[in-house]
Amino acid sequence: MCGILGIVAKSPANQLLYDGLLMLQHRGQDAGGVVTAEENTFHMHKGCGMIRDVFRTRNMRVLTGNMGIGHVRYPTAGSASSPAEAQPFYVNSPFGIVLGHNGNLTNAAQLNQELFRADLRHVNTNSDSEVLLNVLAHELQGSTSDYQLDPSAIFNAVSGVHQRCQGAYAVVAMIAGYGLLAFRDPFGIRPMVFGARETDQGTEYLVASESVALDTLGFKLIRDVAPGEAIFIDGDGNFYSKQCASNTSLNPCIFEYVYLARPDSMIDGISVYETRLNMGESLADKIAKNMRHLDIDVVIPIPDSSRPSALQLANCLGINFREGFVKNRYVGRTFIMPGQQQRRKSVRQKLNAMSVEFRGKNVMLVDDSIVRGTTSQEIVQMAREAGARNIYFASAAPPVRYANVYGIDMPTRQELIATDRDEEQICQEIGADCLVFQDLGSLKNDVSKVNPAVTNFETSCFDGNYISGNVTLEYLNAIESQRNTGLIKIGRNGSTQLDLSLAMTD
Repeated sequence: MCGILGIVAKSPANQLLYDGLLMLQHRGQDAGGVVTAEENTFHMHKGCGMIRDVFRTRNMRVLTGNMGIGHVRYPTAGSASSPAEAQPFYVNSPFGIVLGHNGNLTNAAQLNQELFRADLRHVNTNSDSEVLLNVLAHELQGSTSDYQLDPSAIFNAVSGVHQRCQGAYAVVAMIAGYGLLAFRDPFGIRPMVFGARETDQGTEYLVASESVALDTLGFKLIRDVAPGEAIFIDGDGNFYSKQCASNTSLNPCIFEYVYLARPDSMIDGISVYETRLNMGESLADKIAKNMRHLDIDVVIPIPDSSRPSALQLANCLGINFREGFVKNRYVGRTFIMPGQQQRRKSVRQKLNAMSVEFRGKNVMLVDDSIVRGTTSQEIVQMAREAGARNIYFASAAPPVRYANVYGIDMPTRQELIATDRDEEQICQEIGADCLVFQDLGSLKNDVSKVNPAVTNFETSCFDGNYISGNVTLEYLNAIESQRNTGLIKIGRNGSTQLDLSLAMTD
């Protein structure tokens, strides 16, 4: 999970990019970067940390030009925070290209070997995003014989990328002297929207991971980029689009609606907020049917993602809703913190329980999901220390039992609390008196009924079904081995051993 942004404006784009990345900061706090284009020249600044820390006035001054792209990256366990890994990435051959990527290539090892041996291109970092950039550069070179590009040649290159790359990817890129390019994988796993606004100088365009970036910058949402589609906007603001893949289907990552996206965003025509309200209703129905014996005094959300679900659950059951935890908003999202010890420490720094809402009560805690269980254990313990008599725990998502390989940091089954545990065992592990999970069928319905046109979802972390079709047990075992040992092995044949890039989820 990362955040990407691309702008073609009629005035300097640097402030728009900065403000837009602030709206996507929830998608990554490890690193950020911006590249602007001025005629044939790129201006870049990137670094580790939050956007407000990476960029100073002196940095903004050098980011001149009316076109640009931006990126925020979240950390993955075992991956060192390094400015070299910050995006966007740059290549200068056969054209000057910068690229930012949200997702994960599941065949990056094979591609890395192809780039080195057949395409004669070199990847300098551990990121699969740089692999993707070099694949795009090679395909652009093959799409023209005279090193001159037009929209047709650019779209042909994207078609080549789709044929070679597997996995999940939403991409923004700039080609020096030509314009802004954005495209989405043929399964539409990772989100991407675009919008426009009218100015006295003409139409400005913005591409982003979530619609919230458009809203706050005054752009009108036009639509989502379709699976397999590419859009290209040249320096004069001319807009082009084309379907560049065959056999496409829309399968948005359902975890975007559960946790990743902001509630005020629209993804694939679906209000994230509405889906979370629906999740609360489904949980309430399950509790009312199967757990009538629970004597719940109060429903308390785990801030912030679960608040709509908790509120709707309380309303449906006719139980008091209270805020029992105060959140420190200056601590990052614990789900994406690298390392169990750091996550435990961060939970205590992030949340503080108000004993007045817990003392002597039977409390129903509601969270968006339970992944590793570290956060849940700490929160249950905090509630007990605050004086709760009984603690019931509800998850708006089903148990996370499988690795996610499409850009979310759930790469090893050993780290997931639901692996090889049933619900009763999970309940004991987190220390709760009762535990209820959302059913996967209900979760799918909660999302799709907001937009009935969307019926399929990427749900691999819940059911183990990997839609891209190339995720084998051997692949998963190699990722786990690589992550557990911290060793990097590049396979000679590019198939059975994994490149370092496969340990990264950008």
